Amino acid sequence: METIEVVVGRIGKPHGVRGEVTLDVRTDEPDRRFAPGAVLRAEAPRGSASSLTALTVARARWHQTTLLVTFEELADRNAAEAARGILLHATIPADETPEDPDEFYDHQLVGLAAYDVEGVLLGEVSALVHGGAQDLLVIRTPERREALVPFVKALVPEVDLAAGRVVVADRPGLVTPLPEDE
Repeated sequence: METIEVVVGRIGKPHGVRGEVTLDVRTDEPDRRFAPGAVLRAEAPRGSASSLTALTVARARWHQTTLLVTFEELADRNAAEAARGILLHATIPADETPEDPDEFYDHQLVGLAAYDVEGVLLGEVSALVHGGAQDLLVIRTPERREALVPFVKALVPEVDLAAGRVVVADRPGLVTPLPEDE
């Protein structure tokens, strides 16, 4: 079975003295991805002294709106501090889909053709940018420009994976340049 990797989180600051860390969650399914026993690939940030390549979830719990995770490999606060900034990747089956039908993995969207509501080709989804307020689709136009489109229902009313397309409610200046910019 073919698998892919998805980024599910980034380790934040230590919480307490027993190796527990805060987590910047990058998945809509944290209870599934950070279940006890889950093994995640660890990618240390550039310049990090950490040699960790994998982390095993020992325990995860919510403290208000923050996910706190204990990994088997982080025995104390010093180890937790050294792990700060590590990106965590989960391996999933390539054909897996999120439980919510309105959610998508990055790999499902990259490569889709982007059309406006009239059916005119705008370009192709070349990447996703995960932001604080919402995610952004990066649309590469036939003219090789890149446009950022907020991935919200009002601007991207349709995602049809089977047809390999997304529909963008384009407005001048969003994907299509403003007349004075052409």
